[in-house]
Amino acid sequence: MSVVKINVLTVPAEQRETLEKRFASRAHAVESSDGFEWFELLRPVEGTDTYLVYTRWRDEESFQAWMEGPMKAAHQGRGGGGGEGGGADGGERPAPAASSATLWSFEVVQQAAPKPA
Repeated sequence: MSVVKINVLTVPAEQRETLEKRFASRAHAVESSDGFEWFELLRPVEGTDTYLVYTRWRDEESFQAWMEGPMKAAHQGRGGGGGEGGGADGGERPAPAASSATLWSFEVVQQAAPKPA
């Protein structure tokens, strides 16, 4: 069964636009990663400064392979596949928009989809 990874980012109000632009301009490396199933960037709407970055993977091994490959390269400034961080141009990396980050991990034990009409 699939696994879900949720990166919990604390983003000050003045950095929200920066964070969203960085995710929008990433090189989409995650979409072609083996085992990748879904991505969503969730913006807070009710009095919090916490963004959620939701990804779903076929299994833990697929997620770890992405973390050790495209994600690691992007955060070290060798590629453009990352959202938060960047450094795709090989120059100095911009400061993170988030002031803190925590990774939550879950296994999918139940799921539902809309019934066909």
